[in-house]
Amino acid sequence: MSLKAGGCGVCCRAVADAAPGERMRGGLRIVCLDLEGVLVPEIWVALAERTGIDALRATTRDMPDYDALMAHRLGVLDEHGLGLADLRAAVAGVAPFESAPAFLDGLRERAQIAILSDSFYELAGPLMARLGNPMLLCHSLRVGADGRVAGYAPRQDDPKRRAVIAFQNLAAHVVAAGDSYNDISMLEQADAGFLFRPSEAVRRDHPRFPICHDHAALRRRIEAVWSGAAPTDEPGASHETL
Repeated sequence: MSLKAGGCGVCCRAVADAAPGERMRGGLRIVCLDLEGVLVPEIWVALAERTGIDALRATTRDMPDYDALMAHRLGVLDEHGLGLADLRAAVAGVAPFESAPAFLDGLRERAQIAILSDSFYELAGPLMARLGNPMLLCHSLRVGADGRVAGYAPRQDDPKRRAVIAFQNLAAHVVAAGDSYNDISMLEQADAGFLFRPSEAVRRDHPRFPICHDHAALRRRIEAVWSGAAPTDEPGASHETL
């Protein structure tokens, strides 16, 4: 199943009739966040560092086609005899960015949080626990009895965008943030969208989205959307250590 944007079919045409302002007045706010690169470091980069296999460093910042990226990753795992246990060992060494838990706690005071990730349930559990167990929508790995990762099962086509549509059809006002190409359809669909520490290529290809370089700036931007006020910080003005 492809994850390319644009394959939403009937679901994409079923967006709630209410305008963003009407959804805001309805009181249900949902913040949709990418996981890797926004709240935690990249899991596959951690595996590359653990194994010394540079080919595993590729992310959606480098390969926008997620199907092609996963085919590449699974081929490298096979070539080097790595399996689910190796992936989980890499995840065990990954900690959330220092400011991420407090950032999420602050948002929870005023909104629901949904993590929309292209990660996998078989890997993300420990990270979710460290983040206070927010709702997670991601994919599943297909793993053989020998622990070999044989493939993956996408949750659905264009899953991040379709999750936002589903929330909007519940009359929720949705703000979203992500860092890479696989987040763009989510940001486009949301009532407000922000890029978080994007690569130069992502920044260049999608200049319409405001950029935040740390969680404090992102929270200010989100709060400004909710209050209807103009943000007081310019993209790149704040550089809090993650």
